Amino acid sequence: MRGEDEKTPVEVFRLPGGTQMPPATKRRRKNRGVPPPAAFDVDTLPGSANLTALETAAVVRRTPGALEQWRRDPSHPLRWRYVDGRPLYRVDAVRDYLAKCDKAAKPPQPHNARADGRAARP
Repeated sequence: MRGEDEKTPVEVFRLPGGTQMPPATKRRRKNRGVPPPAAFDVDTLPGSANLTALETAAVVRRTPGALEQWRRDPSHPLRWRYVDGRPLYRVDAVRDYLAKCDKAAKPPQPHNARADGRAARP
């Protein structure tokens, strides 16, 4: 029932004169890792300047996906606003957030310490 000019589905993907399939094309995905450190000093910028989500992620050393999760929580201390559908962070809000994080850092406890202050039994 097949004519001479009809090709099987496998033959459609063959290279002319060859028997190998072309290499699979990879779909480019977003980089979900922590961006490299910021190339600018956040302390030298004016407080009214705006940072993109990627720039803010570089400053606070978190992934852009983490910032996206934080934006879903309306009570998160890092403030943002949407301009033309894109989230922007004010530099003074980023500085306030970093200052709160420094104050909230707890001193490290020994591995065997309990919350009630007693040592763990061997």
